[in-house]
Amino acid sequence: MNKKTIRDIELKGKRVVMRVDFNVPVKNGVITDDTRVTSALPSIRSILDQGASLVLMSHLGRPDEKGITGDTTLKPVADLLAKLLGRPVAFVEDCLKADDAVAALKPGDVLMLENTRYHKEEQAKAKQKDGETDEAFKARKDALKAAKAVMAAKLASYGDLYVNDAFGTAHRDHASTASICKPIKAKGGACVAGLLMEKELEYLGGAVENPARPFVAILGGAKVSDKLAVVQNLLTKVDTLIIGGGMAYTFLKAQGHDVGNSLCELDQLDYARKMIAEAKARGVKFLLPVDNVAADKFDAAANTKVVGNDIEAGWMGLDIGPATTKLYADAIQGAKTVVWNGPMGCFEMPAFAKGTMGVCEAVAKVKAAGGTSIIGGGDSVSAVMKSGLADQMSHISTGGGASLEFLEGKVLPGCAALDDK
Repeated sequence: MNKKTIRDIELKGKRVVMRVDFNVPVKNGVITDDTRVTSALPSIRSILDQGASLVLMSHLGRPDEKGITGDTTLKPVADLLAKLLGRPVAFVEDCLKADDAVAALKPGDVLMLENTRYHKEEQAKAKQKDGETDEAFKARKDALKAAKAVMAAKLASYGDLYVNDAFGTAHRDHASTASICKPIKAKGGACVAGLLMEKELEYLGGAVENPARPFVAILGGAKVSDKLAVVQNLLTKVDTLIIGGGMAYTFLKAQGHDVGNSLCELDQLDYARKMIAEAKARGVKFLLPVDNVAADKFDAAANTKVVGNDIEAGWMGLDIGPATTKLYADAIQGAKTVVWNGPMGCFEMPAFAKGTMGVCEAVAKVKAAGGTSIIGGGDSVSAVMKSGLADQMSHISTGGGASLEFLEGKVLPGCAALDDK
């Protein structure tokens, strides 16, 4: 996606309203991981250094409609950001009542708005209620949609132009992520990507649209149903597709193997067979486990053993085995582009972490050999951070759901709404 960025526009003397992804983990008011805040610093500093003032918007958690609740307020994030920037960060307790604070901004000033999701208009989500007629439901949805447009217009009034640096929410068509672009453009303002968004689109877009080959994709995680479209889309692009994690057992079951008590989606067996056949027809190497670490219960202290692809009743596969780890590492070696989304097993428990860590070590060698390695968000990022090899990856995505939908080939509203170059 060839989108304009903050590099392409004049910012001096402008008031910038920017969507960031400060959806950080907070416990009892304490931020336990500040990665998403530090990832936004290059854009924030660039905007301020160019002589603009800045209004920041984000959501945090999944607040209900009652308003502020303990660990969903962005006040601790504003305080952290002030320390990181070495300058004050003003804070407004209602994102739709910030006119006075915005009017007071001078070049170099920063203002953070309270959680946008304290207003239901941000997401404008609606589910049909029991007993609600279709007509009444449609009317309620239309009213919410109209309210979202009003909220977007209010947020747009805070800036001369809009910057989206929140790739993690770019797959959401919310007031602060996509709808805001319409009123900004209506008054002649630019809508551009921040530096983090630019980096995400550069790496993920390059992998999907024009990858250096060989191109290897690694998919893991619990369920096939979570990654149906990803598998289907990647089969049209990759040279090798590696499957691990709980989702592998649905594919193994589809091949006729006994998977014991392993996670298996019986309603996806036909899909699994279809994907295996499609890979063969396209000449794509489709790699599944050849051995597994099985356990007699889902517990860190469970009894374990390495078995082949037939797992006896009462046992479950919780990690790929050593032979599979070597098979996958060999397939990754020599790749010019690697995209990894999803762990190979229950890596949170040491007994079932060796497969994920082995794959992580193999992926870490790709960058050193001149290739590109992209970690596609979610648990894969947690695994890489745990491995201590994060600095050896080309790019670690900040967007779990967004990176997944990007790999599915879906249009991301928060990206699509930005100005093209």
